[in-house]
Amino acid sequence: MTDLLGSYIPIAIFIGISLVIGLALLVAPFAVAFKAPDSEKLSAYECGFNAFDDARMKFDIRFYLVSILFIIFDLEVAFLFPWAVAFKGMGWFGFWSMMVFLGVLTVGFIYEWKKGALEWE
Repeated sequence: MTDLLGSYIPIAIFIGISLVIGLALLVAPFAVAFKAPDSEKLSAYECGFNAFDDARMKFDIRFYLVSILFIIFDLEVAFLFPWAVAFKGMGWFGFWSMMVFLGVLTVGFIYEWKKGALEWE
């Protein structure tokens, strides 16, 4: 019975250490933080301009468009990393598959550029 309980000691130590670290990380900001708020720090910040009176007020669609474009091209880079790691074992099929993928994304990027999706003014 004591051997069975003794095998749980590393788990109990791990849980104890993680609780201490977690509590320290929760308490540390309150103990260490600089407490001198001014009106600028307490003001609401949203998309680079002051908050509106009404939350349902329309604002420019370009904010959404820029974020969607960022996600698309960020995912492109995310697909390039595993491809580059496994490139040696894929051969020509893997190479041309990625070239087609990059070509489609490049055509999409050129289309968005020509339509003015990247222009802010």
